[in-house]
This record gives sequence, C-alpha cells and structure tokens, in this order.
Amino acid sequence: MNSTTGVPASPAPDRVRTLDGTGSAPSPKSGQPRRSKKQAKFQGGPVLRKSFRSRLRHDKQMLLMMVPGVLFLLLFFYIPILGNVIAFQDYQPYLGIGDSLWVGWQNFADLFVNPDFVHAFWNTLYLAAWQLVFLFPVPLILALIVDSLMSPRIRKVFQSIAYLPHFLSWVLVIAFFQQMLGGAGFINNSLRHLGMDAIPFMTNPDTFPVLVVVQMIWKDAGWAMIIFLAALATIDVSLYEAAAADGAGRWRRVWHVTLPGLRPVIILLLILRIGDILSVGFEQFILQRDAVGAGAAEVLDTFTYYTGIVGGGWSSGAAAGLAKGVVSLLLIWGANKLAHKFGEDGIFAKKVG
Repeated sequence: MNSTTGVPASPAPDRVRTLDGTGSAPSPKSGQPRRSKKQAKFQGGPVLRKSFRSRLRHDKQMLLMMVPGVLFLLLFFYIPILGNVIAFQDYQPYLGIGDSLWVGWQNFADLFVNPDFVHAFWNTLYLAAWQLVFLFPVPLILALIVDSLMSPRIRKVFQSIAYLPHFLSWVLVIAFFQQMLGGAGFINNSLRHLGMDAIPFMTNPDTFPVLVVVQMIWKDAGWAMIIFLAALATIDVSLYEAAAADGAGRWRRVWHVTLPGLRPVIILLLILRIGDILSVGFEQFILQRDAVGAGAAEVLDTFTYYTGIVGGGWSSGAAAGLAKGVVSLLLIWGANKLAHKFGEDGIFAKKVG
C-alpha cells in the first residue's frame, strides 16, 4: 500500500544484474526470448551462450578459408608422421611397410655408432651456434634502426630493400654469391686486376661458417625484422615521453623501455630458434657441399638425404630424422620450462592453480 496515494503498490519486477555489474534491468517480458539455463560468466554478469550450430553458421566463411591450410598440414605434415614406423624396420620398398622385417631399436643403435652421423650431428650444432650468436640479433638491430628513422619514405625504402631477398630461392642466392665472391666473381676479378691473389671465399672449408651466416643474414634478416617492428608498435609511447622527461637519452630509452617491451617476443623467438637448432638448412648446404667438401657442409639434413634416399638406407634415414625431431622437441620443452623459471610465458603461459 502506497502511504501517499492509498493505491496498492505493484510488485517490483524481477531484476537481474547487467553485463558490467553496475546496475540492474527488468526481466524480459512475455514474448521476448528467455535466457538459456546454460550461461557463461563474463565480468560478473550472465551472458547468453550460443549453440554450436549457430556459431558454425556465424563463422562459416572463416572455416571455409581454413580448409586449404588444414588439408595442407594433414597431407604434408601429420600423415607423413606415420611413415616414421620404418625407423623400427628393415624397410624394403618392394615389400612395403606391412611385410618389412621389424628390428626394433637396432637402426638407432647402428646410427649412434656411425662416425658419419656423429660428425654430421656435431657439425650441425657447430653451425647452428654460429647462426644463433651472429644471426639472431641482426633482425632486432635492423628493427631498432628502422624504428628510429623519422622519414616514413626512407623507412619504407629501407624495409623493402631489407626483406626483398627473402623471396628469392636458395639457388638464386648461392648463384648471386658465386657471381660476387666466386673464383671468377666480381671481387676476385677486381683483385686480379690490382695484381693481388684471389681469395677462395666460396671454397674455403675454414671460413664456411662465416659464409653461411652472411648468406642467411642477407636473405632472411629483413623478413624476421617485421616481427620486431610489430612488437615495437605495441610499446606505449608515454613510456618514452616519461623517460625523456626524466633526462634519459636515446640509448637509455632503448635499454630501459624498448628492450623490456620486446623481451617477451625475444624470448619466444629464441625458444623457437633453439627448437629448430638442428635444422640449419637443407638447400643452402647441399648446394655448396661439393664446393667445400662434406667435412664442412655435412649436416643432419644432408646426411638423411644421402643415407636414406641416395644410398637406399631408408630405415637409417628415417631413424636419423626421427631422432632429430625428438631432440628438437626436448629442446623446445626445456627452453620453455627455463623461460617459466624466469617469469616469462614462453610459447604458452604456465598454468596457475
């Protein structure tokens, strides 16, 4: 009963909390769709959950666009994994997987006492260390240089020149270096005209690691720079302004603002690079193997090719490839656990609770 008018007060409508939890709203009237019993909590308020069929209909175009990529992964990455079974067989192509003799771990035991495999393994680690130390920082340095350029036109020209070689095949890259550094290349011909001896840039096994790193920097450093440029764009500009107001110079701002902002991306890429450390590159090394010799250019990928395909040792080649994959997986797992120890997310965030 309303004390002022004497009219009975109507019952207050049922009220539910709004999405942001700051107010309330009347319950739906008759004729309006009611909320489903299955509700998802979002910031303290009830939210309607769409059915699987409605979500499928809503995202139909995106799912259709994903079909070619998923089929590509299935056909060329996941289904071939089943072929690793021949690493445990004395595989004969004319017998097939079903009729080939099972030998268990014998192929791996023979592999680890094979001096050619041991040499290829340690040579792979040696060349990978060169790439990790001298190649990994270059994209970061290039990104810092591009980010510091004030003129947008100069920045675009520099970016285009830097990542253009990425689209060239290794055949063209090696041919370009041969024309520049080979025995009959531009530099050696210039040295001969000056009365100096030619330098065997492309055929010296001792300097081959340096040559490999220079080739990879020229080809892929500009492309990898794009990732760091994207990460630089996410850093709050007010942090630079606050550091400049406190008297920090350019290098201080880079050290205290830029690098801490890039740290998650740097650690993520470093983990992925460590996991891929045994895959130093197949095309680059097989194209130069004859010039510098197998002692300098033999890596696990070329060993697998010459042993498994050229030599007909299908099971030994599969065992070498499977061992390389397992070691790479363990390296990724170990590097990710180490990142968690230092408080970084790594490839995926550590589960809490």
